[in-house]
Amino acid sequence: MQNESRISGFHKLSLSERRRTLADRTGLPADEIDLSLHAGGLDPATADKMVENAVGCYALPFGIALNVRVNGVDRLAPMVVEEPSVIAAASNAARIVRAEGGFYAEPLGNLMIAQVQLHDVGDPIQAAARICERSGSLLAACRGAVPNLVARGGGPQSLEVRDLGGGYMVVHVNIDCLDAMGANLVNGVAEAIGPHIAAIAEGTLGLRILSNLCDGRRIRVRCRARAEDLATRRPDSDEGYGGEEVIDRIVRASEFAERDPYRAATHNKGVMNGIDSVVLATGNDFRAVEAGAHAYACRSGVYRPLSIWRRDGSCLVGEIELPLALGIVGGTLRLQPAARLALKLARITSSPDLAALAASVGLASNLAALRALATEGIQRGHMSLHARSVATAAGARGDEVELIAQRLSTGRAINLEAAASLLGELRLSQAEPRAADAE
Repeated sequence: MQNESRISGFHKLSLSERRRTLADRTGLPADEIDLSLHAGGLDPATADKMVENAVGCYALPFGIALNVRVNGVDRLAPMVVEEPSVIAAASNAARIVRAEGGFYAEPLGNLMIAQVQLHDVGDPIQAAARICERSGSLLAACRGAVPNLVARGGGPQSLEVRDLGGGYMVVHVNIDCLDAMGANLVNGVAEAIGPHIAAIAEGTLGLRILSNLCDGRRIRVRCRARAEDLATRRPDSDEGYGGEEVIDRIVRASEFAERDPYRAATHNKGVMNGIDSVVLATGNDFRAVEAGAHAYACRSGVYRPLSIWRRDGSCLVGEIELPLALGIVGGTLRLQPAARLALKLARITSSPDLAALAASVGLASNLAALRALATEGIQRGHMSLHARSVATAAGARGDEVELIAQRLSTGRAINLEAAASLLGELRLSQAEPRAADAE
């Protein structure tokens, strides 16, 4: 078994060759990889048990980001995404960062929040005091709602009381969900303890549910990139940008996002390109992750970037911090073979491992986007990869796809009309020699 996440020429292999390579690298049976990824890894009968009114399955590409090293461990990063260039860009940025040791991740807690809402509380100050006085018995009742989680070493850890004004209060129960995302566990605790809290506070019980702003379950990731690895200028050419200039341009782009929420939104979209793709691949709830990330970006009262970039000598340093509640047990994982395969490919054994990988890929995606934006622009690389999708949509098959994509990339227009025209010209040129041979 080889642990290296660098696989030279992986993108040049056929789909079946890539699967065999993954089997060789990870030690997983090739048959398991094939079966798990067949038709998206989900059959209609299973889909019918997952959601209501199912009529079939909707598949998305399952790819692998390469070159990712997190805390000294190589990871093959599974990504499910429909947008061209995302996987290639993350792989390239991870290769650049790898030269300085890769990504360094630090989990900042593992606590989810169960919220119990109260309203019509007559005396919030006294109500809060009574709840705090009885926190021990309340926590015991909370633990009684999740005995299996407690037996494994997790469970409710503490209570917090917040006065929201106007007779509204909310009580937070902080819960360690271990390797589960924990939504059902947290909601169960909130519903079990709600009536007790309302009685103590002498208020009316409202909502009882988790918060997706799980700021007690954050991840922080840092990385470095050398100037020479960031350069877009070839050693024998005057075209492109030198590494020192690229650093300055990326730092200014980061500062732009820190000053302008309109730019910060797109900056963070680049981050979430990577994170969401890993979240989807591993069967987790990307909507919950998005909600928590964007809420955290607003914690100062102004929407800000989740990642920042600065110069450190001749290196660029980046850091990202965000709430990231991901699970490796329960939920979709029980039913989705491709999600289980994703965890095996990445050799993930804990929830913090998965959060570290997802945040690292997010930081890599952000670096790739900023480097492109700050130099040649985002369209050149993105559209050249998009050309393959356009060629396929125009009807190109087999070797035609790459030929049409190459011709589209050298022209000014990358659209369906241009692809169809080029495809017609290609097929006509191929038909003429065959007609001449027949004569």
